[in-house]
Amino acid sequence: MEFAKKPSTRGFASMDPEKQRAIARKGGESVPNEKRSFSQNPSLAAEAGRKGGHSVNPTKRSFSQNHILASEAGRKGGHASHGVVRKASETDA
Repeated sequence: MEFAKKPSTRGFASMDPEKQRAIARKGGESVPNEKRSFSQNPSLAAEAGRKGGHSVNPTKRSFSQNHILASEAGRKGGHASHGVVRKASETDA
């Protein structure tokens, strides 16, 4: 005998869209105006990007130094996120 699986009533995705928007709105309001958006302050965004880049050991920045390695990793990640695992030889065709 099979039972029908009830949809979950837990979690963000199960809420009605209006309630999701209300919660999301509160998150945006909690950030001070001067830090709210990098799009409003390009120099702040550039400074944050520099800080992030400098915090990584130069010997470990392999993707910026090796484009092929970066593209292979991206391809693997894309396939993994879709539940498909392929060999590099299969994706070249």
